[in-house]
Amino acid sequence: MSSDKKINSYYTTRNKVKLIRGGNEYFTQLLLLINSAQHSIHLQTYIFDDDETGLMIGEAMMNAAKRNVQVYFIADGYASQIMSKSFISKLQNAGIYFKYFEPFFKSKHFYFGRRLHRKVFVADGKHALVGGMNITNRYNDMPGTPAWLDFAIYVQGEAAVQLFQICTDMWKSNKQPIIQLPNDMESFLQKIPQSEYCSVRVRRNDWIKNKNEIWRSYFELFNHADKSIIIMCSYFLPGIELLKRLNKAAKRGVQIKIILAGPSDVMIAKHAERYLYNRLLKNDISIYEYQPNVLHAKLAITDGHWVTLGSYNINNISALASIEVNLDIRNKVFAHKILEQIEEIIERDCTRITSETYKLTAGFFVRLRQKISYYFIKIVINLFRFHFKREIKER
Repeated sequence: MSSDKKINSYYTTRNKVKLIRGGNEYFTQLLLLINSAQHSIHLQTYIFDDDETGLMIGEAMMNAAKRNVQVYFIADGYASQIMSKSFISKLQNAGIYFKYFEPFFKSKHFYFGRRLHRKVFVADGKHALVGGMNITNRYNDMPGTPAWLDFAIYVQGEAAVQLFQICTDMWKSNKQPIIQLPNDMESFLQKIPQSEYCSVRVRRNDWIKNKNEIWRSYFELFNHADKSIIIMCSYFLPGIELLKRLNKAAKRGVQIKIILAGPSDVMIAKHAERYLYNRLLKNDISIYEYQPNVLHAKLAITDGHWVTLGSYNINNISALASIEVNLDIRNKVFAHKILEQIEEIIERDCTRITSETYKLTAGFFVRLRQKISYYFIKIVINLFRFHFKREIKER
């Protein structure tokens, strides 16, 4: 078996995990890990903005580089164009290795739509954060403005080692020196108490590299659930196969709850998402819309013991275009902690969508707008697939 397959084909057990909510909790944890790093830092993100939050994280990474921590930073070449050239120069002058992933107009390949959507942070190959948070103010709690709803997993242990290897792989084609894992890794792993061991599987999606592991995780989840499925997703537009499996689970008696965005930052996606409501409701799938602000989380829980969480949205953009990372976790205690938070959010912050309330708000023209939005997005995604297939044949 190749080393690449070994990275993602099994669960590791010597891991300690913690659920981190977005906003102040996430950025406090992120700063703590940056400030305590001694060996290396990897940050890979979709959006990095040099606003107050970005400047805070950038300053911490520059301080780490100045104390001889090797800092590797990759931002998506489209979504992070908002960073100023002066800010990037400041990072590089401090000793940070920086690059854009596929700059939008300077890419060697120009895979239209293929973006670095994953949000991963790894410190010293021992500590990692995987979730949905980008580095910008709207994911942080700012004065008078709470963060968008999002979650991450903080993991210590073997899964962090795997994430370190994945992040390092994205630098191998560059001229920057590649740092190895610290020498004390085994002794660090041995210090994790067996009573806190947690089974974790690192999952990736990158259609160009023939990786559809997260899609398969959801496929397994929908196929094998016995009692319950809870999904929280910011842009929920499952492809035909996943939608079919979800409906089959509902028909065999699995109780399914889906928590989606009420207010949305991408209204065409929200209109398209609502086009599916009638179909879901007919299969007795419960739908809730989160109301306080934008929901950006991407997670699922099945039968109270299995969790997947990360950057992957249940839609074909994540499945067929973006580069994504999730963590699958098999642990009843951890899953229960997440369930408690999700149930509290449903009770306190969500509006339930029923067949009756949907009919009251979805008149003819509203339904027409939803249908147009849904099929427009499908056409755009099919263009991505066509372009990718042509590029692969030409390579």
